[in-house]
Amino acid sequence: MKAVVKEAPGMDNMVYKDIEEPKATGDLCKIKIAYSGICGTDLHAFKGTYGSTKPPVVLGHEFSGVVVEVGPDVKNIKVGDRVTSETTFKTCGVCASCLEKDYNLCGNRQGLGSQINGSMAEYLVSREESVHKLPDNVSLLSASLTEPLACGVHAAMEKGNVKKGDFVIVFGVGAIGQMVAQVCKSQGATVVVAGMGTDTERFEIALKAGADRAVDQTKENLSDIIKEMTNGAMADIAFECSGAVPAANTALLLVRRKGTVVQMGVFAEEKAPIRCDYILHREINYVGSRSQKPSSWRTSIDLLAKEIVVPEKIVTSVVPLKDWRGAFEDLMVGKGCKTVLCCNEDLKEK
Repeated sequence: MKAVVKEAPGMDNMVYKDIEEPKATGDLCKIKIAYSGICGTDLHAFKGTYGSTKPPVVLGHEFSGVVVEVGPDVKNIKVGDRVTSETTFKTCGVCASCLEKDYNLCGNRQGLGSQINGSMAEYLVSREESVHKLPDNVSLLSASLTEPLACGVHAAMEKGNVKKGDFVIVFGVGAIGQMVAQVCKSQGATVVVAGMGTDTERFEIALKAGADRAVDQTKENLSDIIKEMTNGAMADIAFECSGAVPAANTALLLVRRKGTVVQMGVFAEEKAPIRCDYILHREINYVGSRSQKPSSWRTSIDLLAKEIVVPEKIVTSVVPLKDWRGAFEDLMVGKGCKTVLCCNEDLKEK
């Protein structure tokens, strides 16, 4: 089968090539991939700056498809099911995090697209526990972005506890920021998205998906806007989704006293100059939100089924798997919002 493989550490070292097709053994489900989203971590893997990537490995962890084979131990998933899957392939099963189903925090976790062959291929295998059947009204394109949606659910609902009436700022309008904004709107919050001058197209996508205001920080004063919109009360919660240290510090400045800042973006440097004086003197809750977990996925599937959140709204380009390199290059220079690879043309939706 054809796949996009990271063959060795370092910059690039990626090829589109034939590899052996996986088999469904034990509790594994073999999935014919319809769509595979390109995530920011895939771009970091291309650059050789994502430490979790263990070459050689097929990249990709956001996907949807159709089950074509199941292992003998599979009980509830059957051939023909339209599915998506969590990224967790294997965990230790015995640590405190595993026992609480916080698989995202297991120190021995192995994930699809980083340690185990992922979804930028014609087929992959995933354990039954991680596989989710899709509601009939959910497109395969939207379903391929369930993973970033689940990250948004984990951040907004499980870590940020966003509720009706909250005033929220989302820093960063890439795929993760877009999903966070949509989830916050689904909970009844007022949402302002903040970005830079290169984000014009992404601002439009966010506004069409329900955001109340989009702010280009190169042209407008975000602080003044938040003060005006909240009558000086400032934001209840801010989400840092850009991985930019200045954005994190601005978030700490613009939330109210005893407000919450949820950190989702990954900083380029392990040590960053965060304004801890803001956290201390204003008693701000500075919370980390890493990836997603099973409960995030269950909630995400429910939001998809009820059509409260529609991830395909953020897709700006769908390209054949073989054209992966051009898609990566476009995203690395900021073109578009979300690019999705079509891995099997016969599953492409009209």
